[in-house]
Amino acid sequence: MSLQDKVMAEMKAAMKAKDSAKLEALRAVKSAILLANTESSSKDGLSEEEELKLLQKLVKQRKESAQIYKEQGREDLAEPEIKQAEVIEQFLPEQLSEAEIEAKVDEVIAKTGASGMQDMGKVMGIATAELAGKADGKTISTIVRKKLS
Repeated sequence: MSLQDKVMAEMKAAMKAKDSAKLEALRAVKSAILLANTESSSKDGLSEEEELKLLQKLVKQRKESAQIYKEQGREDLAEPEIKQAEVIEQFLPEQLSEAEIEAKVDEVIAKTGASGMQDMGKVMGIATAELAGKADGKTISTIVRKKLS
């Protein structure tokens, strides 16, 4: 079952349940998928990797918006953004814990022989490729920085 099919099935369930917050998030996902499909040159649609990147981007946007709203004292606007991010995260693979990410980063550092901050780009490139969809780039970057400094 493709991501678009899953989203459509969830949209139908949300409509029946009259869950407007979930429906709004699912419509945003559907819209992003359709837009990406029209921009994509392949006739097959999006690959699984492209779908993951798209979902991660949508979650990141929602979380950043919620953070800005909270900083401005607008909890009423932050709450829907957080709910939408949670709905979209359901379609992502389970995220790794910080300990699991640290273990993977340690493996990458050992594999590349990285010794300091000058090797951060090399480590980040491999780590983000291996952890794609399982961890966000900000968390990976923070852990790599901590390990290399």
